[in-house]
Amino acid sequence: MSKTHFGYQSVDEADKAGKVAEVFHSVASKYDVMNDFMSFGLHRVWKQMTIARAQVRPGQKVLDIAGGTGDLAAAFAKAAQWGSNSEAQVWLSDINASMLEVGRDRLLDRGMALPCVQFDAEQIPFPHNHFDLVTVAFGLRNMTHKEVALGEMLRVIKPGGRVLVLEFSKPDAFLQPVYDLYSFKVLPWLGEKIAQDAESYRYLAESIRMHPDANTLKEIMLGVGFDEVETHKMTRGIVALHIGIKY
Repeated sequence: MSKTHFGYQSVDEADKAGKVAEVFHSVASKYDVMNDFMSFGLHRVWKQMTIARAQVRPGQKVLDIAGGTGDLAAAFAKAAQWGSNSEAQVWLSDINASMLEVGRDRLLDRGMALPCVQFDAEQIPFPHNHFDLVTVAFGLRNMTHKEVALGEMLRVIKPGGRVLVLEFSKPDAFLQPVYDLYSFKVLPWLGEKIAQDAESYRYLAESIRMHPDANTLKEIMLGVGFDEVETHKMTRGIVALHIGIKY
């Protein structure tokens, strides 16, 4: 059986999704709190920059993959005028039931009964050329076959549509020693103190290191068929937003 990485571990491909699911079942209830601690609140800035780049217009169709706690979906619903514009569609999705439940409840608390669907991004259950925009924030690195998932995202966007991938990347060289110290010493400690789960946060740090850097990810996206890919690095390269365009 083919092998893949789960953090720094080598595991059977068939086992990775289950192991990732265990991580996110464990962290779902503390996800936003931990993100604030981990990123010093910067994850909210990164998401706001992604929302601004998305430029969702009234009546558009949007799919948010690995949507976590629903932050992006809520912003897109407002921009698309979901609920008042009959053409607008905004879907929240996640492979993990616990995360999807948290996101659904957060949206309901905001008065948004958006449709929520659980699926693996390697098999998106929507037709070709359906969405104006597909987004995935901090979820691509957990997918077993990234090329397959990106190909599926490309398939379901319309000509003229875009796929936005917000993900951790490789920081500038001068930041690397401090970044490594924080990731492998402080982050698991925070996970233990706040979420009572050091191992899940150790995996998250490792998964970031195993993810392609910004230039490599751009080449992967071009390789699966995107006609153009824009790359926007943020916070000295700690994260990058990739915008894949389909002509």
